[in-house]
Amino acid sequence: MPMHFDLVDLQLIVHIAETGSLTKGAQALHISVPAASTRIKNLEESFGVKLFYRTSQGVTLTPPGDALVHHARLLRGQVDHLRGDMLEYAKGVKGHLRVFANTTAMEFLPAVLRTYLHTHPDINIDLKEHLSHDVVKAVGEGQTDIGIVAGDVRTEKLHVIPFRIDRLVLVVPAGHALADSQGVYFEETLELQHIGLHEGAAIHGFLRRICEALNRPFPLRIQVGNFESACRMIEAATGVGVMPHAVAMRHAQRLDIRTVPLRDEWALRELKICVRSLASLPAFARDLMDLLAADAATARDDGEAPPLRR
Repeated sequence: MPMHFDLVDLQLIVHIAETGSLTKGAQALHISVPAASTRIKNLEESFGVKLFYRTSQGVTLTPPGDALVHHARLLRGQVDHLRGDMLEYAKGVKGHLRVFANTTAMEFLPAVLRTYLHTHPDINIDLKEHLSHDVVKAVGEGQTDIGIVAGDVRTEKLHVIPFRIDRLVLVVPAGHALADSQGVYFEETLELQHIGLHEGAAIHGFLRRICEALNRPFPLRIQVGNFESACRMIEAATGVGVMPHAVAMRHAQRLDIRTVPLRDEWALRELKICVRSLASLPAFARDLMDLLAADAATARDDGEAPPLRR
């Protein structure tokens, strides 16, 4: 039996899967519920399988439905790339590159991207910060071209190369009781008031997950928009904060703050670059991959990873 479907069908099934509701899925695409129901029925007849389990509480995906949603997301990502690229071409830009990275990776990217953009003046870059797990998902689903992640995330189906090693540290004001400590466990710091980034920041979500695993509340006293503001608040003795070692050391050159190693295993994190396939990347994207790899090699030669003081 021939299979007939269009992009609206694929968008519809993704929206229904994400909301668990046929009605909400239809509303997202501004079509009527009967029209949405007919589209789903036609899809099921075309594929010869049931795509959803229907209950009084809503709808959930069947295994074939789950597989279809996975491929629909990949296609939707490619269509979004196509649409964005065509708009950029119309403006005279010859390429558009999407990069998702976690908070720590953001610290290392400016110098590399400066070099890349200098040599590729006709390429635009869309750089966004996300949690590492979300970055891996976005790369796998084709929502982004290049991802940079940290920590123990599953990347088996992706092409991965090492990028950097960095340690999360506790930052305290000079004169703090922990300022000269040789190391502390994160759980011990939860008795202190913390200065953290806003809820949309990847590191905020990461630390909140750690607190949930410890069954402890995250004692945030102040939330700020960036690491510089956090360091200034810490210098003013309003609390302590957790951030990448590289970030803390840069601000410690100008501010009266100290860093204390975190002894938790998760604090030492390997940053990795991941893509779905090197061969499928356009040439200008592979150029950025080459620059990132060269930057990683330089960092390894310089012995950049901070040791834990004992």
